[in-house]
Amino acid sequence: MASLHLLQPLTFHSSHSAPLFSQYSHPISFRPSFPKKPFPLKPLTLSFALAESDSPKSLEPDPKLLLQELADSFDLSRDYFEKLPRDLRLDLNDAAFDLSNGPVIDECGQEMGEILLNLSRAWEVADTSTSHALVSEFPTLVQSLTDNYKSGFGKRLISAGRRFQSMGQYGQGELQKIAKVMNTTGEVLSASSASQVAEQPKKETRMFKFGELQVELTADKANIGAAISFVFGIISWQLGQGVQSIPENSLQYANDNALLLAKSLRGALLAVSYSSVVLSAFTTVGLILLARQLKSKEE
Repeated sequence: MASLHLLQPLTFHSSHSAPLFSQYSHPISFRPSFPKKPFPLKPLTLSFALAESDSPKSLEPDPKLLLQELADSFDLSRDYFEKLPRDLRLDLNDAAFDLSNGPVIDECGQEMGEILLNLSRAWEVADTSTSHALVSEFPTLVQSLTDNYKSGFGKRLISAGRRFQSMGQYGQGELQKIAKVMNTTGEVLSASSASQVAEQPKKETRMFKFGELQVELTADKANIGAAISFVFGIISWQLGQGVQSIPENSLQYANDNALLLAKSLRGALLAVSYSSVVLSAFTTVGLILLARQLKSKEE
């Protein structure tokens, strides 16, 4: 009987262990298959996608959208440029020169170069409506530009944008808005092609400005100016010699006052003639030296 009592607890314990094993059989059988699922692959794929979305190219603004914003900023009243003060009109002419100076077609392409030339003329005559119509064509043409043309176009926008920025606050700040969008667009276009376009030295230009008159100085123009100055000096010299060769006693005067007036006028005319000769000589020499300097830089 003692042995039977000892066996019954064992039998009872083993009979209750089966339900316990069946109750927790699913969690136990699930754990060995847990490492088989490739959970680490999803975080790796997600991190790669995030890294790819944070690349610098994806964060760069679209030049087309910036150019559209630039076109919208030029949507001004029809007489806006005409009402600008005189000093701001001169700055607008400077911006027109920076926009179309030099080989604009070679640097920006045939179609874009012609638009820039027409736009600069519209700024020179203060034609606001034509200016807006020409700038509105920028967004449709920028996609067709090569990297070289984008770089040249961007540099010209930056140069012209600095002119608008120097105009200061006027009206409701329209000029400063144009300058900001121009500089931003130019930097984006230049940066997008900087890795593929070799940096070319910018051609140095010298300008002669007298009021609204602007003349680009070149070696040929300097030589022409030197020739004109030389001819003017010869004429002044001959005029002075002709006046000096006339003897004072060859003319008859009504009285002593007329004689004194004639002598003073003769002396003033001789002074003007010979001073013009000296100035012409200095101008001729200076223009010849300038022509040689410009020619050496062009070569």
